Amino acid sequence: MHDMIDLDDKLDRFDDTWHPRIIGEANGQYLKLAHGEGSLEWHSHEHEDEVFLCLRGRLVLEMRDREVALEPGQLFIMPRGVEHRPRAEPTASVLLFEPAATEHLGGTGCDREVDVEDQPRI
Repeated sequence: MHDMIDLDDKLDRFDDTWHPRIIGEANGQYLKLAHGEGSLEWHSHEHEDEVFLCLRGRLVLEMRDREVALEPGQLFIMPRGVEHRPRAEPTASVLLFEPAATEHLGGTGCDREVDVEDQPRI
């Protein structure tokens, strides 16, 4: 049996940025929370779509040919293979839906990439 998940409570438990926290799993997908401030690195996920649901603040998803700005309650499905860079203006909190095997930052190897094993469950 699963418990109800209070997103505000979970978001209030951490304050570091661009370090996802796993809050649940459904059908091989992780549900993750993250706070953002400033921009993350450009990256893509070759085999997975990624869903961004803005919960707090303003999240801009930069793509090479356009930008999509999300306000709280709005979501965007980033298609697989599309290079993108999330940007918080000035901060944002987001719920991510992505396959459990999805590499943070697409496996770029940059110093801000967080392996899935290092993304704590809260």
